[in-house]
Amino acid sequence: MIKTVFILSLLITGAQANAQDSSLLKMLDDSIAAVKKSVPVTGTFKGTKIIDLQSVEAPAKHVLNFMIQHRFGTINQGAYNLFGLDNATMRFGFDYGLTNTLSIGVGRSTFEKMFDGYLKYKLIRQTEDNAVPVTADIVGGLYYNSLKYDSKPYLNSKYRTAYSAELLIARKFSRNLSLQLTPVWIHNNLVATTADKNNLFALGMAGRLKITRRFSLTAEYNYLPSGQVNSSKVYNSFSAGVDIETGGHVFQLHVTNSQGMVDPVFIAQTTGSWGDGNIYFGFNVSRAFNVGKKPKQF
Repeated sequence: MIKTVFILSLLITGAQANAQDSSLLKMLDDSIAAVKKSVPVTGTFKGTKIIDLQSVEAPAKHVLNFMIQHRFGTINQGAYNLFGLDNATMRFGFDYGLTNTLSIGVGRSTFEKMFDGYLKYKLIRQTEDNAVPVTADIVGGLYYNSLKYDSKPYLNSKYRTAYSAELLIARKFSRNLSLQLTPVWIHNNLVATTADKNNLFALGMAGRLKITRRFSLTAEYNYLPSGQVNSSKVYNSFSAGVDIETGGHVFQLHVTNSQGMVDPVFIAQTTGSWGDGNIYFGFNVSRAFNVGKKPKQF
């Protein structure tokens, strides 16, 4: 808890430093001009992640984005555990824009000591004149579970690895409303039982409603069709929260029934039920840095 507060304090202290030079924030400025032009729409979402799902946003060329994702325990733990605040899991990650259309990212989660990496490529980009009506990205992910299992020595690197592929399709309908659909494929090299599927298919749905220039409401729902996971205690992930943009940072505060923060976990291993009060409070904090020549802005 003290470590988390220290990290947040350090980030907030530097919020105003070089804020005007932040390419990510410029990239995320809300557009859809009064006079429609054939130029790309910006600010469909405020971060590279909506809550857990990848968004169609990505760092511009030579921009490094640092993100901390944090989940406390479930709020139904009561006052003794300060409604979950005594317990926590987290993920930190780095996203880098190789070009204005291709980015790469790596991360590490305390949950199952999971390492992850991804490539994101922008296929098309919505334009203000609607000549291109949507923005579409493809994302390929790799996940490695490094948790020690002393009773399972056969778990080599092959059986600890999972993969994902996603198609992100988003549209900014107005300055205030953005929606995204995300078909997801996940492949686990090892599953718990013979009744579990190695290949899983899910559909993510998410939206953002802007309230003020720097304040937005967000929500996402990840639907996993039945018959793929052999467990009656796996639930669809649902999360809701707020995005707050301040200087060089984007703060995302949310509640969710998912403890994990990478695709194979929050899509196929969510065991929390909203009805039972298994709700986690959490936040994402991101900060962008220019590490090369200032990218060209549209």
